Amino acid sequence: MASVLLMLKGFSVLERRYRTVCGEIDIIAQRENLIIFVEVKVRKNSEKCYNAIKNKQMKRIRRASEIFLGQNPEFLHKNIRFDIILISRWSIPVHLENVNI
Repeated sequence: MASVLLMLKGFSVLERRYRTVCGEIDIIAQRENLIIFVEVKVRKNSEKCYNAIKNKQMKRIRRASEIFLGQNPEFLHKNIRFDIILISRWSIPVHLENVNI
């Protein structure tokens, strides 16, 4: 569902569940000159989604993004952003853009 949301916003999904030794990135996507690293949280309700976001986890995503960029130097000149998509039952997904990590 998160990938579809991003595609509707004009993004191309580059990777799903990108794994490194220091962590996993749920989705890596690109739109024009922008690469986004997305954490997806799925819970029963939106409150639990918000509470599931942990600083330690976001720091692991940042380290994993550095590994991705190191292995894919063609993306080094692109702008990067860290986003979160919250998915809860019976609700429209919430896309939080440019999360400070």
